Amino acid sequence: MHVPDGFINAPVSAAAGAVAAAAVAVSLRGARRELAGAGAGGGTGAERTAPLAGLVAAFIFAVQMLNFPVAAGTSGHLLGGALAAILVGPYTGVLCVSVVLLMQGVLFADGGLTALGINISDMALTTTVVAYGVFRLLVKVLPRTRRSVTVASFVAALLSVPAAAVCFTALYALGGTTDVPIGKVFTAMVGVHVLIGIGEAVITALTVGAVIAVRPDLVHGARGLTRPLELRTSPLAAAPDRPAADQPAPAPAAVPAAPRRSARRLWLAGLAAALLCAGGLRYYASSSPDGLEKVAHDKGLDTRTEQHATADSPLADYSVKDIANPRLAGGLAGVIGVAATLAVGTGVFVVLRRRKAAAADAAPAVDAPAPAPAEQG
Repeated sequence: MHVPDGFINAPVSAAAGAVAAAAVAVSLRGARRELAGAGAGGGTGAERTAPLAGLVAAFIFAVQMLNFPVAAGTSGHLLGGALAAILVGPYTGVLCVSVVLLMQGVLFADGGLTALGINISDMALTTTVVAYGVFRLLVKVLPRTRRSVTVASFVAALLSVPAAAVCFTALYALGGTTDVPIGKVFTAMVGVHVLIGIGEAVITALTVGAVIAVRPDLVHGARGLTRPLELRTSPLAAAPDRPAADQPAPAPAAVPAAPRRSARRLWLAGLAAALLCAGGLRYYASSSPDGLEKVAHDKGLDTRTEQHATADSPLADYSVKDIANPRLAGGLAGVIGVAATLAVGTGVFVVLRRRKAAAADAAPAVDAPAPAPAEQG
């Protein structure tokens, strides 16, 4: 659903860019809290969350390269807003998808540069907000189990994709550059993206379920499902020569801190999966146009599409130029994209986490008593 340059006019593109900039600014503040608080109660340590968030961005980039068929001559791909929000939190999720869109637009000429604000508003903000809202509602009414988190992930992801299609339709109604009845655009976009949403839901549920199966403490949406064990004293432990009622209350036993489990294995497994998708499996992805491209071609939305500013990039169209073997050229471009997204995403989240930690260290102690006034001699 990457919107190219020329679909939406300049005023609406600029307005969408302002909305996207505001959303990213708010998400930067919110992500600091999510990254700093991710270790609370789970024993993971906040220092581990930045690399994991960067990995989520790289994984979304890789899986977006795997277009799957949804109808005759149409394909779809993961948007990733639901997956990112559930794994690392809604604010961090907006940033993850935004990093992906930035890398795709700058390096691979996928999604217009003047339309970057539209794509962030549509694919990062709308999908994340809708998905996380639905997800939180469902986990409140469903039993507090890991299976419920997976089910809620499926439904949230399913609804987030047609929501993005509705958002695009609204933007096109405001600033579309071609004269196409908006009712036809709405029907075509929502119809095909409901089908794409099923694929999104399957990928999201499988990924969330896999992570929950091995490390539920690392899933933002699964917090509170696992609680630490409580030591209770049995009344049978009273001394035999005194009634239990006369026994003094035992001092609470010291509970050892939960061992800190390394997230390295999960990180390596996720990176391997991302590299496999981008470097190998993408060769077998559907070559049919995705939902937006198909609708744009059938309804005439693409008559004023502008050439991408980085169309001559060495990695344009997800293929390394000057490499004759298309399989090698595409696989290498995918690996480069995963590495670049991982580096940029991790860098952003490391800086955010350190700034939050530095701000916490610099904050004055609220409960510290005021110093006594010096005696006048």
